[in-house]
Amino acid sequence: MSGGGFHVHGPHDHELEHAAQHEPSGMAGQLAVITAILATVGAMFAYMGGATQANAGLYKNMAAIKKTEASNQWNFFQAKSTKQSLAEVSRDLSPVAADREKYQAKIDRYETEKKAIQAEAEKIEAESKDWDRKSDAQMHEHHRWAQATTALQIAIAMAAIALLTKKRWLEYAVIGVSAVGVALGGMAWFHI
Repeated sequence: MSGGGFHVHGPHDHELEHAAQHEPSGMAGQLAVITAILATVGAMFAYMGGATQANAGLYKNMAAIKKTEASNQWNFFQAKSTKQSLAEVSRDLSPVAADREKYQAKIDRYETEKKAIQAEAEKIEAESKDWDRKSDAQMHEHHRWAQATTALQIAIAMAAIALLTKKRWLEYAVIGVSAVGVALGGMAWFHI
């Protein structure tokens, strides 16, 4: 009420002015800040989860490419072995000594070539296994990021319920679940 230069506020008016002039306080303000932080951290965790999943797929693809290359080398090795076997049969069945020497030279050459091919195939197989290990590590890390993101999403949902029900214990549960999510994110960061 106003009159004669005096302005009198009712209790409701005073609370509205106080709320408009000050930052949110109490449970609602705390939950708003917590939710904003959780959403931000959760978005970063989700990004990292997606990146590690993409890396795992890329590494698995590289492993498959290397397995194919190794298979090609082993096929080449088998072809040289077949040629060597044919040269051995030809040498053993040849009545002419000069032909036997010619076939023996081929046999020796095939044996040398096979050793080089075998070494290359084994090297490529090792590379394939290395890519597989990298892929598995990225998938493990991806699962940690996904678990962390899920925990933070649960905490955000719990914050909404805490705000609606005005239960202080639920706010503490939000903080607890958030801590679990951040711990899982830390484990992902440190590759645990």
